[in-house]
Amino acid sequence: MAIRLPLLLAALPFLVNAQNAIYTQCGGNNWTGGTTCVAGTTCNKFNDWYSQCLPSAIASPASSKPATTAAATTKASTSSSAPASSAAAPSASSGASGFHTAAKAAGLTYFGSATDNGELTDATYKAFLSDSSVFGQITPGNSMKWDSTEPTQGQFTFTKGDVIADLAAANGQLLRGHTTVWHSQLPNWVTSGNFDNATLTGIMTNHVSKVIGHYAGEVYAWDVVNEVLNDDGTLRESVFFNTIGESYIATAFKTARAADPNAKLYINDFSIEGTGAKSTAMINLVSSLLDQGVPVDGIGIQAHLIVGSVPTTLQENWQAMADLGVEIAITELDIRMTLPATDALLKQQATDYQTVVNACLAVKGCVGITIWDWTDKFSWVPSTFSGQGAALPYDEKFAAKPAVDAILSSLGA
Repeated sequence: MAIRLPLLLAALPFLVNAQNAIYTQCGGNNWTGGTTCVAGTTCNKFNDWYSQCLPSAIASPASSKPATTAAATTKASTSSSAPASSAAAPSASSGASGFHTAAKAAGLTYFGSATDNGELTDATYKAFLSDSSVFGQITPGNSMKWDSTEPTQGQFTFTKGDVIADLAAANGQLLRGHTTVWHSQLPNWVTSGNFDNATLTGIMTNHVSKVIGHYAGEVYAWDVVNEVLNDDGTLRESVFFNTIGESYIATAFKTARAADPNAKLYINDFSIEGTGAKSTAMINLVSSLLDQGVPVDGIGIQAHLIVGSVPTTLQENWQAMADLGVEIAITELDIRMTLPATDALLKQQATDYQTVVNACLAVKGCVGITIWDWTDKFSWVPSTFSGQGAALPYDEKFAAKPAVDAILSSLGA
């Protein structure tokens, strides 16, 4: 399906008078403050009502420009942090060096974002998401899950997932499939069917085969099984575990490999960022699966983190996972804070994003980073964690936070 992307006017940099700090307002109708930015930044106009001081390497969302995606051969990282953003209108993203372009130059395969179908009705959002210099990979947040693809037994629908897949193809972006076997977002007929072992195994393998087979050749990597562990490292109870037993995991992977021999197959989970019982259990589980000849290609680390509480053992833990001989990917990164956002919290958030990026760069097997959407406007956090939010690099009005410059700095841009 051909997709005609909406064009988005690039911001017009202009120099005016006064010395405004980075990420503060510097112009717009009825603006009475200073109009010149401190050294190293430029006043960027986003509309008649708002202009913002941004680092010289940052510009506003631009129209899509296709790019190929390939791994580079070296990695580099630096460290910096920036003061907070007070932006109140659509604003910055990467310009001369986008996230994905910088990530590839630093040795990663991609830097990406999750998205969802409803969000694509926002033209500004969609145009920025479609800039492959910024995001070289996209993940559908919900449209490939079981309740979306097989809401009624044996009746498959791929309409929503196809929209995301077509968008990625049109933009030259990698596509991550998410997810085929998960205890959550299952239709009632699965959870309440009272199926026996053989019947549920057949249902599961049919689902995995049909969904992954539909997207064969289009998807770079699949989260085949999702969130199979409890925090203490034991296997999570689910309709699959309770009925089939632990073997459902291996069966799902073997079925996925048969459905698409070329896709990377991942096991994906949360709270496995730093060392601990759950991370150790994940390492042991993957090691056991590999010993059995199960085709596990990677471990997905969700990384739904909290400002100021990022584990100090990221690199150590991810290296232990990579030492199994599998890929490591940061699949759902966001770093939430208790609201309201303050300058201090946003500055700490920038440092925390750098910590994650630097750890990935330091582990040879870490191939990519995906943020769980790029703007707070569409973040899942506020509806899930009461009183928390502001978890993504761009705020609800698409203005860049200090995290944007911090991520680019770590990537060497």
